[in-house]
Amino acid sequence: MEIVQTVSEWKPMILPTLESKANEFQMMGYSRANPDEVWDCLVKKVWKGDPEKRIYEVVQDIFHLGSGTYISYLTVEAYQDDDLFASISALTLGEQEEGG
Repeated sequence: MEIVQTVSEWKPMILPTLESKANEFQMMGYSRANPDEVWDCLVKKVWKGDPEKRIYEVVQDIFHLGSGTYISYLTVEAYQDDDLFASISALTLGEQEEGG
């Protein structure tokens, strides 16, 4: 019988695989790659949530994660962070103008 769990339940067991993938991206020139970003990319771009999978499927997904998908994920995250900072800035400037 094969065990099926959510991908988040498998995470502690497959951490070495995430580290390996992060190291692979670092060797390709993505010096800031780390296991947490690789995991977040998989959750948001590949799995789109926390689906149930067998451990070999999770490992396979990690090894098959391409640099294009990873860079796409980082780009979207960077734009969303910029939007967040712009929103915060607009709010704080608006408060300053109203108060001052």
